[in-house]
Formats: sequence, C-alpha cells, structure tokens
Amino acid sequence: MIVEYIRYRVPEERSADFEAAYRRAAASLGSAPECVDYELTRCAEEAGRYILRITWTSAEDHLEGFRNGPNFAAFFTEIRPYVSDIEEMRHYEPTGVHGQGASVPTLYDWAGGAEAFERLTEVFYGHVLKDELIGPLFAGMDPRHPTYVAIWLGEVFGGPDRYTRERGGYAHMLSQHIGRGITERQRRRWVNLLLDAADEVGLPEDPEFRAAFLGYIEWGTRLAFANSQPGATPVAKAPVPHWGWGVAPPYMPRG
Repeated sequence: MIVEYIRYRVPEERSADFEAAYRRAAASLGSAPECVDYELTRCAEEAGRYILRITWTSAEDHLEGFRNGPNFAAFFTEIRPYVSDIEEMRHYEPTGVHGQGASVPTLYDWAGGAEAFERLTEVFYGHVLKDELIGPLFAGMDPRHPTYVAIWLGEVFGGPDRYTRERGGYAHMLSQHIGRGITERQRRRWVNLLLDAADEVGLPEDPEFRAAFLGYIEWGTRLAFANSQPGATPVAKAPVPHWGWGVAPPYMPRG
C-alpha cells in the first residue's frame, strides 16, 4: 500500500463548495477497488488549508488502474475546479514508525494484562486436554505451552512484544500449524472452548471488547486451519499481528 497526500489552499469563500465537491467525489473514490481508504481534513489554525489523504493498494494501481478506470471521470469532474488550488500532490511510503497513544487503552490492558491472559490459557488448556475432539492434537504438549500462547495473545492485543523477542514471532507460531491437518470441527471446538474459558476467568464482558476479542480468534483460527492443510503455502515471513478495537489487519487480495 501507499499513501497519497494532496495539500490544498482554498480561498475561504470557496471552502464550503470545496467540501461539498469532495463529498460528491467521494462516492466515486470509495467505489474504486484501488482505494483502501481516504480522509479530507481541514486546518484548524488557518482556514482554507486542506489535506486529502488517500491510501491506495499501490502507486501503480492509482496512476494506471484508477486514473484509467471507470471511476476516475466522475471523481475528476467534481474536483476539477480546485486543481489550481493544489500545493502538493505526492505518494508517501510507510517507514515502519507508527504506534498508538495512551488515550485509548489497548485490548491487552483492558483485559487485565499478562495475568489475565495467563489465567485464560491455563483454564483453556485444562479443558482442551480433556476434550475428545481436540485433546489428541495436544497430546505430549509442552507444560509451558499455555504460557507461550498467553504471551502470543498478549502481544497480539497490544502488550509487550515478548513472543517476537523470546519465541521467534510469527514464523514460530506458523511452524506449530504446518502439516497438522486441522479440521473445521476442531477449529470451531477450539474457539468455543476459548470463549467458555474467557467467561470462566472473567475477561471483560462489554460488547466492544468481546467483539474485538472474538474477531481476532476467528481470524487467527481460520488462518491456522488454512495453513495446516496438506499442500498449503502460507506466507513464511510476517510480523505478529496487532489487533485493536474493531481493527483488523489491512485486507490484501491474494494474487
């Protein structure tokens, strides 16, 4: 993905018309498969200054796909009167420097931190080992396996990056599923037992937390299911996923 920034300086008397034009143009922009997301912001200190941020699947998709595609004409018709007000229009690549502030707690902190996830996995794997359907998958399990999974979940939900530093990160977790041939029934039982354990240990019950928590569990177990199948060729290198409040990793179509 790549981010385009377009900086405008619009005369104040035209600002209302400018914003209205972009509201209309947004219909075409949002319909473009090359567009990931977009946002128009206005300067609080100096009226008439705007920045449009558009995330594209790639610079090529923007310059060749969108501009030569069916959505561009309607989009450009709306914003054409303001082209002369553009001060800058460039693509920017992510640098890897990013993060979140502390105004909103992480899912990790909201859940209760490391202790909460350790309680969760201890109770959960106690049930797993007794289960006739998925218990055999964990026969001979390392006694510290519940702790390792707690560390993984902690990192996923915004806690310390211990799984990356101490356990090998994504690559190690992937290795635990390759060739296991997990069935859909087993995947679903794993999910159900984990949700039961979350209730049992008293993880937060508010809908926002549980929706985000279940969102990751569904996403993660479906990946594990797919990666465990015979002949699967999963992505070998990736970071540990970071999951937020209603936020999933960006969707990238498989080529």
